[in-house]
Amino acid sequence: MYLKRPAAGLSFCLFYLASYFINKYVLSVLKFTYPTLFQGVCVRGVCRRQIWWQTLVGGFLLHVSWKLGWVEISCSSRSEVLTWLPASALFVGIIYAGSRALSRLPIPVFLTVHNAAEVITCGFQKFVQKEQTSLLKICSVLFLLIAAGCLPLFDTQFDPDGYFWALIHLICVGVYKVIHKLWKTSSLSDLDQQYINYVFSVVLLASASHPAGDLFGALNFPFLYFYRFHSSCCASGLLGFFLMLHTVKLKSITSSWQYAAWSFLAKDGISPDYLTDFKPEQNHISH
Repeated sequence: MYLKRPAAGLSFCLFYLASYFINKYVLSVLKFTYPTLFQGVCVRGVCRRQIWWQTLVGGFLLHVSWKLGWVEISCSSRSEVLTWLPASALFVGIIYAGSRALSRLPIPVFLTVHNAAEVITCGFQKFVQKEQTSLLKICSVLFLLIAAGCLPLFDTQFDPDGYFWALIHLICVGVYKVIHKLWKTSSLSDLDQQYINYVFSVVLLASASHPAGDLFGALNFPFLYFYRFHSSCCASGLLGFFLMLHTVKLKSITSSWQYAAWSFLAKDGISPDYLTDFKPEQNHISH
């Protein structure tokens, strides 16, 4: 298959891979499972995998880029901003549930469930919007659904909590995609929407960190003052931000099927289990 814009596509794949691995490292090796404090940077349709710290970093970098004139953001209409807030709430659900699931499931398993969100968008297009859907697309979506549904049956390390949060993540991703599709005629650009998502996430997750117990729980985290933990969190925030920018850029210069091809290539690059199974015994961290 011929893929246009190889530089932009390869950059997207690189940041996609790096973002997933660094987040899996923090969640599974360092075991920093306080999602209202850590997780937060996620791109549309991609889940991800981060929350308060990453949304704070992503929002700050996007705001600085806007003020420096590197990107264009125009959230001038208060009514449109308020109308987008339900989608921002779903964005928080995506990243919160995604972080919970990713901390318990291998990346290939998580991505298989994540990809099944296409069932929701495809079903909405066919049964609600009455759009013509090709037989190939229907078969592809059904294959994704069957693959995700069979995972719990054949998973020798079945984790009910992990699959529960993966299911919540799947639903949030699917509904978010539907809302985004309905908003294509809006004056809010992808960056506008992401900026609102960042601000909403930082405010909501910061206020939720104390009731959820994450704030005081994080103070007892054994690697709180270790440089590898600090550097991993910084890398996670930066990678999530650059992944978001490259996703927006790639979508703007390629067709939908070309973007889907690049996305498939990125996900296929992290499918080997030996690259994703972070074992607890690797948890020997030095200053």
